[in-house]
Amino acid sequence: MNLPLNTLADPSDRLEQARYNMIEQQVRPWDVSDAQVLEVMQRLHREDFVPAPYRDMAFTDMEIPLHDDPVEAIRLGQIMLAPRVEARMLQDLKLKASDRVLEIGAGSGFMAAMLASLTAEVTSLEIEERLVRMASTNLAQAGITNARVLHANGAEAIAGGPYDVVVLSGSVAHVPQPLLDLLAPGGRLGAIVGFKPMMRATFMERSGKGFGTTEPWDVVTARLRHFPQPSQFKF
Repeated sequence: MNLPLNTLADPSDRLEQARYNMIEQQVRPWDVSDAQVLEVMQRLHREDFVPAPYRDMAFTDMEIPLHDDPVEAIRLGQIMLAPRVEARMLQDLKLKASDRVLEIGAGSGFMAAMLASLTAEVTSLEIEERLVRMASTNLAQAGITNARVLHANGAEAIAGGPYDVVVLSGSVAHVPQPLLDLLAPGGRLGAIVGFKPMMRATFMERSGKGFGTTEPWDVVTARLRHFPQPSQFKF
């Protein structure tokens, strides 16, 4: 059924219509065609990972603040990525059911939930203790048992590798070498790299010869905290 939202009396129908519209009007047009990614976007209830004041924005093509003050949310990197960005990141990481994943920046836990639905194990690091609690609660209520959220600074030395996938759920000025060092052979890292107004989705894959890199699309998003921020000025 594909009806305008205002013609649907049942709130659950309105939610499912909004979810359908999100996938068909935002996600697919961004070159997301992977059937498993689309199924996860359809099955997981994104609205349950959104703070109550912003619940009506759960399916909109925008970043959602995870802070009472939207300006502070951007400054602190406390946002949910737009649905199309989440989906495209998942697709381009070429996830496998056997993958062991490290996420930097748990936020509300939605990306961790999607990653966990497509892989074997997810460890998500979150610097803000309030968001650790939020993400952990959201994951538990969604029935996700193969993802854990740890209170940690992802910009510091990280133990527990190697990982098959490392994903940064926010932007950085450049990809830190210590994160690349955590990748197993054949492992992939996904990050949004650069400076406003130009950032690139950057995917790096480890091989015997080093790292292959692709930068297939542009997007601008909030910075992850405490990662190196070199000056853009050149003399």
